[in-house]
Amino acid sequence: MRLVLVGPPGAGKGTQAQFLSSHYSIPHISTGDIFRANLKEGTPLGLEAKSFMDSGNLVPDSVTNEMVRDRLTKDDLANGFLLDGFPRNVLQAEVLRAILGEKKTPLDAVLELAVDNAEIILRLSGRRVCRNCGKVWHLEYDKPSSAGTCDACEGELYQREDDKEEVIKHRLDVYQEQTAPIVAFYRGEGLLITITASGSVADITERAISALSRVH
Repeated sequence: MRLVLVGPPGAGKGTQAQFLSSHYSIPHISTGDIFRANLKEGTPLGLEAKSFMDSGNLVPDSVTNEMVRDRLTKDDLANGFLLDGFPRNVLQAEVLRAILGEKKTPLDAVLELAVDNAEIILRLSGRRVCRNCGKVWHLEYDKPSSAGTCDACEGELYQREDDKEEVIKHRLDVYQEQTAPIVAFYRGEGLLITITASGSVADITERAISALSRVH
């Protein structure tokens, strides 16, 4: 199974990627992991990316594309892969299509996790993190016994900057502007499968596997 996972921030891509990669016995590839590996190993691409990051600039698509191209040559991907975080725009989607075309290993499907913005804002803005042990709580779904205090270690709970409502709304706007067009791109390619990503984690995973069974 060669699969791309798309969806807005807070849709649960990271969680579902773990379950789906385990179900299909394929590596979960996130762009974050690729970046960290290149930086840690001090590869030429990693050093190039670091020069942009150190100067406070975004790493350009050309560097990201080459990192992904390199990762897709590795032997552990013989049975497929699950890509999460790439492509982020239509240009990257076209690059991925070209890379896989050269290898004669086209994508099987692109799975979109669809959640409405109101639910995403509720999911993310309700998160609280313990300053001491790092455990994540939720004001709606997983409340601590005492407001503002971690049950596990009695540490102070705080809200991360990127979980604040105005920041979430901005992230959703960026997603709509930059990444949502790839949904239309893959719909045109006949690869898009959309599922509702509301409900329990187990229900969403079951929904995803059932939808993907039609192509694999």
